[in-house]
Amino acid sequence: MDHTETVKKAAEDLLTRLEVTGDVSVVIDETGAYRVHIETEETGLLIGYHGRTLESFQIILGILVSKQTGEWTKTYVNVGDYREKREEALMLMAQRAAERALAVGRPVELAHLSASERRVIHLTLSGDDRIETESVGDGASRTLLVKPKA
Repeated sequence: MDHTETVKKAAEDLLTRLEVTGDVSVVIDETGAYRVHIETEETGLLIGYHGRTLESFQIILGILVSKQTGEWTKTYVNVGDYREKREEALMLMAQRAAERALAVGRPVELAHLSASERRVIHLTLSGDDRIETESVGDGASRTLLVKPKA
């Protein structure tokens, strides 16, 4: 069932409540998830520190939509081109960590990453046979180790 209009209206309502003006567009991707794109002058406010506000907005929007539709549907939110730029930065971070781990011969720790950010690092380095990645720890103190394969 297509809930594109419901998702769009919920996102617009949430923006209104936050007193943020912006244009919202919604598409359904190949996995069936809703991709919400917001264009606004207040990108920094919506993105927040390391994308934390954006992650929260995405979670709240997902909950609102699931309550209205009666079914859980994955909803991704992007503001401007933040996610693309962040993913590029994470891929570069992954490559640098791998090079450093190989150069020093021991694990390199990447801390303060969200679960989705850790996933980008894991996926980026999954094709490198010389490197392995591992998430360790719990909750907010969870870190990612990039280490040379034994």
